Amino acid sequence: MSDLLNIVILAAGQGKRMNSKLPKVLQPISQKPMLQHVIETAKKLTPHKLIVVYGHGGEQVQSCMNEVFPNEITWALQDKQLGTGHALKCALPHLDKIGTTLVLYGDVPLISADTLKALQNKLNNNLVMLSDLMTNPTGYGRVVRDATNNIFAIVEEKDANDVEKKIQEVNTGFYAFSNNHLEKWLNSLSNENAQGEYYLTDVVAMAYQDKLSVESITAPNAYEVMGINNKLQLEELERIHQINQANQLLVSGATLIDKKRIDIRGNVSVGQDCTIDVNCVFEGTVSLGNNVSIGAGCVLKNVTIADNVTIKPYSILEDASVDSGAQVGPYARLRPGAKLAQNTHVGNFVEIKKSTVGVGSKVNHLTYIGDSEIGSGVNIGAGTVTCNYDGKNKFKTTIGDNVFIGSGSMLVAPVEIGNGALIGAGSVVTKNAPENELTVARAKQITVGGWLKKKKGNN
Repeated sequence: MSDLLNIVILAAGQGKRMNSKLPKVLQPISQKPMLQHVIETAKKLTPHKLIVVYGHGGEQVQSCMNEVFPNEITWALQDKQLGTGHALKCALPHLDKIGTTLVLYGDVPLISADTLKALQNKLNNNLVMLSDLMTNPTGYGRVVRDATNNIFAIVEEKDANDVEKKIQEVNTGFYAFSNNHLEKWLNSLSNENAQGEYYLTDVVAMAYQDKLSVESITAPNAYEVMGINNKLQLEELERIHQINQANQLLVSGATLIDKKRIDIRGNVSVGQDCTIDVNCVFEGTVSLGNNVSIGAGCVLKNVTIADNVTIKPYSILEDASVDSGAQVGPYARLRPGAKLAQNTHVGNFVEIKKSTVGVGSKVNHLTYIGDSEIGSGVNIGAGTVTCNYDGKNKFKTTIGDNVFIGSGSMLVAPVEIGNGALIGAGSVVTKNAPENELTVARAKQITVGGWLKKKKGNN
């Protein structure tokens, strides 16, 4: 048999029960369209062709997926939704004449690559289907077997008789076909059924009539074949997906205080002895080193955290990096371009944007640092602001090593603070401050004698 693998993803459905203007297959699981999950899984099998059958909201679906997978998808239009058999037939002109075709679904996002590989490996020049066993199979097509246990048909719920409705083995809709037979079967489909649609399931009966064996494997996990038709099902599968990802972190050695209270909306890697408290959110690509502690309620997006770092509760980090031994938070915000060196401290209600903070430096309280380069051993007092924006342009603040910035200081960029300098509290620094000197820039304090008595006497 040829090694050519075609994967067809059926994604043309409208999804009226979603009650949303967003096409069904673009509804998000873990902040990523369902269809994207399916395509990413399909790509793990390195198919020769990846074909998506689209229909409702086609331009939006194509635009979204082409942005993520440029020049990787062959698109096939199903302009009228006439059933799954009709949908696959729309992809027929793009299929290789030989090889294997796997059929997937854009609204069944948690199918695993291992299950698809098992389906592919089971194929022996005929047809393999993925079935599932359900205690309550209502609504699903039943897998009908003959006296010798061979599959000879799939009967849809609306076409099933009372005996067939009691069958607990159901069709999931996932198939592996030999391309040698597929074109003939698809061209022979009929819509003479209760739905008036072209059922892909009828191909099973055709294979049986052609005296070809129909093999099956059972889905290892029920959630892998769960489709989504409304927001309730979307939320249910979201929770399953989050638990699965949390389980992977636990297997990797992370300690989760409560695996039901973590959201992973990207890729998270962890070193040894990491602890993650409740209600944390991880987005994009997040890398945690060894012995990292993440406090409750933190949000991390596209962040690299080195060994022995503590992120205290309710801190937000985005497109930032934190080197070993650092402490961040509570209630700190690292914005894009923030880079903390070893053993730095960034404390409560501190915001840092597009700035580097050198080894052992501390920015502990109520401070904004933007477009700045801070050396090592620096102490930034509470309420300090680097005034980096004049309403039109951004300017840089440079602070040398072992500098002490007094509380309530305004550093008006562009400005340089030399090594070892001390800036007096409450200063508004508009000129460069020399090394190893005290610089004070504040208005002269005066007391106006008798002013309050005079004011009170006028009332």
